[in-house]
Amino acid sequence: MSDAQPSPAPADEPARKRRLGDLALVWHHAKRYPRQIGIAWLALLTTSAATIGIPYGFKRVIDRGFGPGAGGAVDTSFHYLLMIVVILALATAVRFYYVSWLGERVVADIRTSVQAHLLTLTPRFFEQNRPSEIASRLTSDTTLIEQVVGTTVSVALRNAFTGVGGLIYLFAISPKLAGMLMLGIPIIILPMALLGRRVRNQSRQSQDRVADVGSIATETLGAMKIVQAFGQESREAKRFSDAVAATFAAARRRIALRAFMTAIVIGLIFGSITLVLWEGAVDVAAGRISGGSIAAFVLTGGIVAGAFGALTEVYGDLLRGAGAAGRLGELLREQPEIAPPAHPATLPVPPRGALSFDHVEFRYPTRLDTAALHDFSLEIAPGDTVAVVGPSGAGKTTLFQLIQRFYDPSAGDVRLDGVSLRAADPAEIRRRIAMVPQETVIFGASARDNLRYGKWEASDDELWAAAEAANAAEFLRKLPDGLSTFLGEGGARLSGGQRQRVAIARALLRDAPILLLDEATSALDAESEQLVQQALERLMQQRTTLVIAHRLATVRAAKRIIVMNEGRIVESGSHAELIGQNGLYARLASLQFSEAA
Repeated sequence: MSDAQPSPAPADEPARKRRLGDLALVWHHAKRYPRQIGIAWLALLTTSAATIGIPYGFKRVIDRGFGPGAGGAVDTSFHYLLMIVVILALATAVRFYYVSWLGERVVADIRTSVQAHLLTLTPRFFEQNRPSEIASRLTSDTTLIEQVVGTTVSVALRNAFTGVGGLIYLFAISPKLAGMLMLGIPIIILPMALLGRRVRNQSRQSQDRVADVGSIATETLGAMKIVQAFGQESREAKRFSDAVAATFAAARRRIALRAFMTAIVIGLIFGSITLVLWEGAVDVAAGRISGGSIAAFVLTGGIVAGAFGALTEVYGDLLRGAGAAGRLGELLREQPEIAPPAHPATLPVPPRGALSFDHVEFRYPTRLDTAALHDFSLEIAPGDTVAVVGPSGAGKTTLFQLIQRFYDPSAGDVRLDGVSLRAADPAEIRRRIAMVPQETVIFGASARDNLRYGKWEASDDELWAAAEAANAAEFLRKLPDGLSTFLGEGGARLSGGQRQRVAIARALLRDAPILLLDEATSALDAESEQLVQQALERLMQQRTTLVIAHRLATVRAAKRIIVMNEGRIVESGSHAELIGQNGLYARLASLQFSEAA
């Protein structure tokens, strides 16, 4: 795999091009609903037309009811105005419903797409990117997009149509006055173009600071016991306060820039209208235009000015939405480093559980200067139990990462039942593996759902059978609602030993031919350790088992023990043979025996 990094966008690339590219993500999801878009579009055109129709109605009222020769017959004109109002109200309600529906639907689809894509990425991505910051993109950024689709785009289009339609009507009333008004448009557009890029950059910085706040809050609340145990409440409060202050400062810069842009544009718009109307008043006095026409021109000019003024405000919101879409687009553009080959090799059926490492070389992408495994070779026959011991950093956990194909070796090969893992579908590989990690993961869900993670279609009878074999049935039956009991965030309602036994029951349900066991009895009390050890012995029966051993109870039961140091196998044999060699294993065993004594 190449270490080359993607080239950043050129500094002189037009901001408009990048912005349109970001908003394309929103359109990609919105265009799946053409019927709703069509109805919203029709309602939007209707509201714009009705808005422009109101000044014409006032023109009729004034010219027919109060102009020269008028007989005061204004009923028809007011009927027309009332009809326009009713149409405007109904079309606005339809537009609001369908546009809001689209906003919520698009956000739901984007969240689902991003989450589904994240599930395909390898552990390396989550080691280099904070999960809390990613979660912020799924919440705050998608909320911004919902605002853009459900409100901002609708307001922008409505005002654009209204503004353009109003300008056309202004030309119909008085080409001279409308032409004068048009001269000010380039002056209005210029500051929008100049300030737009800066607004977008400030919006991006503001969202980044919001993500920092969420990340700090998640981290602190998740480690509250440590924070309080070490008396670091004031420091964490200060760290959070600083992040909030930075967020406010970024938001203040963004708001100030938007306010400055809005003031300039609106001042230019209404200044232009005032000067044009001055000329219009002269025309009315000279009889070149009727009173109703100038009234309609004034009212239409106000509508046009309001429409373009609103566009300057929603422009900033569009930029913020584009920034949010860009951040989500970055997640969707991430490519999984481990993906199924175009034509994956078929793993043997029935599975045997043989594992083979052939001169494997591996370095973690974040630690290229150190080899996690160096010229590593190991053969594990079906049904064997192999214990792996060694000091911290010896490469023990790396074996598990490679077997599950979370990473690929830079050299050499790892094979399962004679098939190279590179040639197989990662999902098929992982279906043949059950794992009990050292740090047990319990989801914030019911006991039933936590157990079913090993086999989602398992019946309650199967769950209880696995729980019995894992010595977990007794405490599960004592839970208030049995298997339906919510276990709390991270399994907060269970002890360490209970969580470990739930993980073992999960692995039993998996019923996989290969078991990866990161032994986790070191932090348990003697009674819990004994119960967990008994469950582990049942789990290991008739399975190929690879154990990262921390205690000699598991090591002694292993048919073979390999001792690792600095990514290599330095010793191999049974417990008695390794003790007799008086090498690294003997030293580790001596230290453990002395601690036990």
